[in-house]
Amino acid sequence: MNKQEEPNQTPVTQLFSHLKFENNQFKHQPGSVFGNTALIVGTTIGAGSLGLPAVTLTSGIIPSTILLIIVWVYTLISGLLIAELTLNVMYIEGITHIGLLAIIEKILGKMGARIAGIAYVFNHYALLVAYMTEGGEVLTTTVNQVWKLENILPHWPGIISFFLIFGGLMYWGKDSLIEKINGLFIIILLAAFIGLLILGGMQFKPSQLLVQNWQAVGSSIAVMYVAMFFHSIIPLVVTQLEGDIVKIRQSMIIGSLIPLFMFLAWNAIILGCITPDTLQDSFGNERAFNPLQILRNGESGQWFAMLLSIFSEFAIITSFIGITYGLADFFKDVFTITKSEISRLPLYSLVLLPPLSFGTLNPSIFLDALKYTGAFSVSILAGIMPALMSWKQHQKPAFTNSNSQTLVPGGKITLIILIIGGLFLIVRQLFSIQRFPLL
Repeated sequence: MNKQEEPNQTPVTQLFSHLKFENNQFKHQPGSVFGNTALIVGTTIGAGSLGLPAVTLTSGIIPSTILLIIVWVYTLISGLLIAELTLNVMYIEGITHIGLLAIIEKILGKMGARIAGIAYVFNHYALLVAYMTEGGEVLTTTVNQVWKLENILPHWPGIISFFLIFGGLMYWGKDSLIEKINGLFIIILLAAFIGLLILGGMQFKPSQLLVQNWQAVGSSIAVMYVAMFFHSIIPLVVTQLEGDIVKIRQSMIIGSLIPLFMFLAWNAIILGCITPDTLQDSFGNERAFNPLQILRNGESGQWFAMLLSIFSEFAIITSFIGITYGLADFFKDVFTITKSEISRLPLYSLVLLPPLSFGTLNPSIFLDALKYTGAFSVSILAGIMPALMSWKQHQKPAFTNSNSQTLVPGGKITLIILIIGGLFLIVRQLFSIQRFPLL
């Protein structure tokens, strides 16, 4: 850890060198901007992107596009704020790695850590359930189509296969190997996405741009929050990039911009390929809208279906990797706080077995899982909690007397906006549950 500089000097931009002890020697293993950008992209592009058109259908392309950009700005600001908090805690405490739960506990105390912990576990388990169920369904659908089986396979073999293949990768694979595989998957994901844009553009109907229902746009905000959520891996990114502010900012901005552009194009292509009759039939019943089925029945037929299956599966896999990392770090922090130790097998069993069980028993929970985790977990973890932590951290003498790092401008006004945004989403979802029409 670099020592604090004199007050009249520029604050350090790198806090430490990332060393790992292997083969009886220390090795310098600095993370790259590309690798961490890929990790953020992979974590962000997941099941949320697949559920996005289902909830933006009734509002239309233009309203949902504007709202998605607003959500991206919100989540990027809150993400940079978490990075800022991580850097300052690491700098003051003199440590080279700390998870989100430990940061919250140090700033907001045990009660804040418990509240955030509940939201964190609910969010990650719900997302893992969504990823396993949707990833397993894509595997099952692919097998049924390739082998043209007369007796359609149920969903549970696909869910278990997804767990064994990619859960096994997370358990046995080294971090460096998983980073390389994740980068390769991102390239495949982008190639499939480009193909989808080309084929989808052939079916795009400009008249769909005229479909605008601004009153319905709010119903999609919870899933948009989930789609743009990558905050659980930010402490890991800060550690891998050795506290280098420039690299951290680059990775987070680029890593969130790429999914934003992909979501905007994806949402526009999907909604633009729908006929007015299909749109009319789907109003008031967003569960009836299935992008996979709509595209299979389009002019591009089997090619579109094949590319869509590739994009869907790799989007889920890359996001699965990031979320698994985040939840594993969370449980490590829990055992560190309780002064206990946990080995690798119990750790990954705790991370992966509960969502596997729940997803196998209820494979149709995909969209509901996205909505509720967006409304209640993401709003707390990516909005309210970072703002409250920053507010309190700025009041501590240890913070004000140090060369603290600042990644987010705006001061308390920015923090108030983050808190209001998070509370709005929670209140809106509560009113939605009660079927109250005002929100």
